Amino acid sequence: MNGRRVVSPLASSQDPNLSVILSGATASRSEAVAESKDPYLKKKASRLSPQARGFLRLLHLLLFCLALLCLALLATAAYAQGGELRFCLRNEPKTFDPLLVDDDSSLSIRYLTGGVLIRANRKTQQLEPELAESWKLSKDGKQITFKLRRGILFSDGTPFSTDDVAYTMQRLMDPNLHSSTGDAFRSGAGAVTTLKPGPDQITVVFPAPIVGLDALFDQVAIMSAHSSKKEGAVLGPFMVAEYKAGSSVLLKRNPNYWKKDAQGHRLPYLDSIHLDIQPNRDVEMLRFKRGELDLINVIDSDYFDKLAAISPQLVHDAGASLDAEFLWFNQVASAPIPPYKRAWFRSTNFRRAVSQAINRDDLSRIVYNGHAQPAVGPVSPANKFWFNSRLHPEAHNPDAALKRLQADGFHLQNGTLKDKEGNTVEFSIVTNASMKPRERVAVLIQEDLSQIGIKVNVVTLDFPSLLERISQKFNYEAAILGFRNVDLDPNGQMTIWLSSADNHAWNPQQKSPETAWEAEIDNLMRAQASTSDPKKRKQSFDRVQEIVYDQAPFIYLVNQNALSAVSTSVEGASPVILHPQTYWNAERLTLKANARASR
Repeated sequence: MNGRRVVSPLASSQDPNLSVILSGATASRSEAVAESKDPYLKKKASRLSPQARGFLRLLHLLLFCLALLCLALLATAAYAQGGELRFCLRNEPKTFDPLLVDDDSSLSIRYLTGGVLIRANRKTQQLEPELAESWKLSKDGKQITFKLRRGILFSDGTPFSTDDVAYTMQRLMDPNLHSSTGDAFRSGAGAVTTLKPGPDQITVVFPAPIVGLDALFDQVAIMSAHSSKKEGAVLGPFMVAEYKAGSSVLLKRNPNYWKKDAQGHRLPYLDSIHLDIQPNRDVEMLRFKRGELDLINVIDSDYFDKLAAISPQLVHDAGASLDAEFLWFNQVASAPIPPYKRAWFRSTNFRRAVSQAINRDDLSRIVYNGHAQPAVGPVSPANKFWFNSRLHPEAHNPDAALKRLQADGFHLQNGTLKDKEGNTVEFSIVTNASMKPRERVAVLIQEDLSQIGIKVNVVTLDFPSLLERISQKFNYEAAILGFRNVDLDPNGQMTIWLSSADNHAWNPQQKSPETAWEAEIDNLMRAQASTSDPKKRKQSFDRVQEIVYDQAPFIYLVNQNALSAVSTSVEGASPVILHPQTYWNAERLTLKANARASR
C-alpha cells in the first residue's frame, strides 16, 4: 500500500522514462506473486535455507527502493531550479524607472522586473491576467476595471494594493513626466482618474474612448505608492540587485514573486540573470561560442549564417519581425543646423527623392544576406491585419529622384547637386557605433546618393552620445535607427505619430502640429483609438500609413527577420517574433545541470 501511494501520482506523468520504470517495478512485484503461486517454484523455494530466503527478500526490497529513488530523481529533473542565465545588453540602460523607458536595454530590464496587470503572451499573442485576476472594459471604451489578486508583495515586502495602481496611473499620465508609455493612453483632452469600487478593485477612467485599452497595460509596470525604494521595489520575477555603469546589470530572483508552476514550485526557476553591457557584436559572438553567454536575443545576419554553418541547432529564424530600420532628417526649428539645410529637410520632394535614390533590394541582399525585406512603412507585412497592402516599397529610381529635386530648384553642376541658392548638398548621417548592419546600411546609402550628386558623411557614435544628440540637443542632420515594436495594435505607436510626443523623432514635442499632414495624422490616430469598429480603425490607420508614405518623415529601409541564438544549455526557450524574442518566458527558463554546476 505504501508503494502504491508513492507511485500512483507519478503514474499519470507523460514522461516515457517514468512509464518504463513503473512497468518494470510492477513486473518485479508480479513475478514475486507468481513465484508464490507456482507449485514447482514453491517446492523449489522451500528447499532454500532461511538465510537465502532472507537475502531474496532483502534484494527485492532494495530493488523496490531503487525504483522509488529513480522515480524521485525523474520527478525532480523537470524542476531544475537555480543557476544564472547570461546574455548581453547592447547599450547602457538609460533608466530603471519603468515609466520612462524608451530604449531597448531599459525595455529589457522592465520586462524582466516589472509586474503588470495584464500580459500579452508573446507566443500566442493573447492577453493573460497577471496582477489583475480579471478585468472589464466599459461599453463606451473609457473605463477599465481591474480585480486585483490578493496577498501579493513587492520585492521589498510592501503589500500590493489599489493604491499602487492609482499612483502608477497618476504618475504615468503626468504631462511633466514626458512618458512615452503614457503617450499611448492620451486619447483626448482631460485628466485620467481612478475610482475604487471595492477593496481589491480599481477603475481607471479616461477622458475619451481607447480601443484596445487592455492591451496597452502590457507596458505599464506597477510601482509602489508606499515603498521607500521607489522603482527598486518591483512585482516582476526578478529585481535589480547590482548595477555597474558601463559593465553589467545583475538581476536576482524576486523572493516575493507571486507565481507558481503547475506543481506548486515558486517561479522563477533561475536564481539570477547577468546582463553584460556589450555593444561589440564580435565580442558577444565570441563569448557565446565559448559558452560564456546563453543567448543572443537579436543576432545580426552575418553572425547568424556563420553560426548556422557550424551549429545549426543554436540558431533560430522566427520569420519576418515587426521591426524596421529607417532614416530621418532633423526638422527641429531650434536645432543648430544651417537654415538652408533645414529647408531641404522640411521639403517633401527632398525627402522623397532621397527615398527613391536608395536601393532597398541591395540593403536586404548585401547587408542582411536575404534575412530582410524592403520596408514600406510603419507596419511590417508580418502584421497582417494592420498592414496597408495597397502600399509597396519605394522603387529604386535615381532619374525620378532627380526630377523631384529639380522641382524644388536643385540642379546638378559637374556631378554635384546644388540647391537653388548654389549651396552644395551635403549632410551627415549619424548612427550607433558597433552596430555593423546600420553602419553598412549608411555606407550603401552614401553610395546610392552619390549617384544623384549628394555627398553623405557617415558618423558613428556610442549609443548614449547618439541619444543625447537626437533627443536632447538635436545636434545632428540625419540619423539611422529603428523602433522596437512590442505591440501589433497601432495604439502602441501613439508615442511616435502624435506631434506632441517625445518619439516624434524628426520634430518632437510640438505644442501644436506644425504641418497640415501632421495635424491630419494626430486626428486619425485619435480617431482610430476612440472607435470600437475594426473597419473604421483600419481605415484610419491605413490613411496614416499613406500619409507617412507620401510625406516620408521616416524613410523606411528594411524589415528584418527575427534572428536569435540560444545555447543548448537553456531549456524552455521558444523564440518568437515579438520582443523579447528569446526570454519572453524567462520565469520558466531553466539551465541544464552541467551549465548550473559550471557557475
